[in-house]
Amino acid sequence: MRVIIADDSALIRDGLKHLLDGEGIDVVGSFGDADGLVDFVCEAAPDVLIVDIRMPPTFTTEGLEAALEVRRRCPRIGVLVLSQHIETVYAVDLLSENAAGVGYLLKDRVTVIDDFLDSLRRVAAGGSAIDPEVVARLLRRSRRARPLDRLTDREKSVLALMAEGHSNAAIGDRLSVNQRTVETHVGNILTKLDLLPEPAIDRRVRAVILWLETDGEAT
Repeated sequence: MRVIIADDSALIRDGLKHLLDGEGIDVVGSFGDADGLVDFVCEAAPDVLIVDIRMPPTFTTEGLEAALEVRRRCPRIGVLVLSQHIETVYAVDLLSENAAGVGYLLKDRVTVIDDFLDSLRRVAAGGSAIDPEVVARLLRRSRRARPLDRLTDREKSVLALMAEGHSNAAIGDRLSVNQRTVETHVGNILTKLDLLPEPAIDRRVRAVILWLETDGEAT
């Protein structure tokens, strides 16, 4: 089996490589960010890409977006998402068309190495390996009536302040957090509200409009 690893943590990358080397699995590439990842994966044509969700430069969804692009361009390559986070919007995109050769595991729930290796082999063979918590979250998402219900309480507070016209710096002052934290919250809000990047659309404005249309009922 040939594998490429993409994770911003050097400890995770090195630990996975050591584990896979010991199992006779060939690690043909290792990436700390998503830059150039898709082109390399499609050219190297490994059996599986193991990828984290949040990678540089913004640590939001670069890894998962790269996984989706690999699935579009090179569908025969298996993709195993290994992350601490569940991004339901992108997970639906990843699994909706064809779950064959797709896995989504949570790092803190991988407690038995043999189970992880079994999941990796299933994905490489064209099967699937989805953590039960991911499945449960997707089912809960499918039952939700309002997109704003996907937001955490803190994200709702940030969106409410955005609707009032505050800048990220002003929001940070109001919530006693730094501006980088506010930027992370804004990125998460846009992702959870399915507001993907489009050249002609201001996603921040669209998020505020959605908030105003519900009169802030989500709080």
